[in-house]
Amino acid sequence: MNRPKPFSMIREFHLADWFTLSNAFCGVGSLFAVMTYLQTHDVLHLYFACGLIPFALLFDVLDGRIARWRQQSSAMGRELDSLADVISFGVAPAVIAYGCGMQGLFDRIVLLFFVACGVSRLARYNVTAEKLSDGGDKVKYFEGTPIPTSLLLVGVLAVAVWQGALGTELWFGVYHIGGFRFHPLVLMFAISGSLMISRIRIPKL
Repeated sequence: MNRPKPFSMIREFHLADWFTLSNAFCGVGSLFAVMTYLQTHDVLHLYFACGLIPFALLFDVLDGRIARWRQQSSAMGRELDSLADVISFGVAPAVIAYGCGMQGLFDRIVLLFFVACGVSRLARYNVTAEKLSDGGDKVKYFEGTPIPTSLLLVGVLAVAVWQGALGTELWFGVYHIGGFRFHPLVLMFAISGSLMISRIRIPKL
């Protein structure tokens, strides 16, 4: 019985898969930057955290184009892409929001809802991709807004960082409900999450 070669899984990666991993690296780098900000309170790290997400989107777009160009799409590549997207466009934006000051109990519940919606959205896409493509190689439309649209939320947070609207200075203030804090700005994550799990059909370009 032939034993697999060392690092055989890595050897089987296609070029597009490395771009997908670069997407994940940007997401994880963003998480590290937020954690550093929480330790040092140096706002520069929040800029780094927000700035890495557009690069994640760039790699996310390129991996699909490269896979189609080289005709090397695979089930593993699709799963890898979804896992990377969960990190970069689900977990990272939620953690950036937390770092910006959305740290109350109700804020955390909304952010958890947002991440859960993102994970569910990607899972639904993976199990329905073949059906949505009508037997072709490309999906005709998305059901629900794609998770990379969370880049818009990160853009809003980046402007907040630039204006110094952090912590108690977050836009729309803070409310105390039952002894717990609630920042109304976090509702943009609730709206985004709800749109991701909706049945809205969005043509794929």
